[in-house]
Amino acid sequence: MSTASPRVLVIGLDPRRVPGPWDPEPVVRAIEAGLAEFAAHGVGAETCLIGLDGSDDVEAVVGHALRARRWECVTVGGGLRHSDDHVELLERVIHLIRRHAPDAAIAFNSSPSTLYEAAARWIA
Repeated sequence: MSTASPRVLVIGLDPRRVPGPWDPEPVVRAIEAGLAEFAAHGVGAETCLIGLDGSDDVEAVVGHALRARRWECVTVGGGLRHSDDHVELLERVIHLIRRHAPDAAIAFNSSPSTLYEAAARWIA
């Protein structure tokens, strides 16, 4: 993460809290690398990662992150968008963004490696 004042909030699934027989570490590393690109460009970014294991109150966690500061852009991760099983969760996240960060641009990345690229389309 950059030491610059955060301007971009990245909302996505916490790979360590997605059930299933899979290794989340490659995705964790890919997210970290995607966030490092923000720092390389001098753009502050924070994450709000939610689990699919039922341990999060999505409204509270995402709402708190969105209200924490004025965001220039909110990037919604592909894990929320690429599964028909998560349509309702995606809708809830988008409505929370509209409610708590109405002036923020909304970006969609195609993979963790395109986090910065997605936000850069919308930030000054």
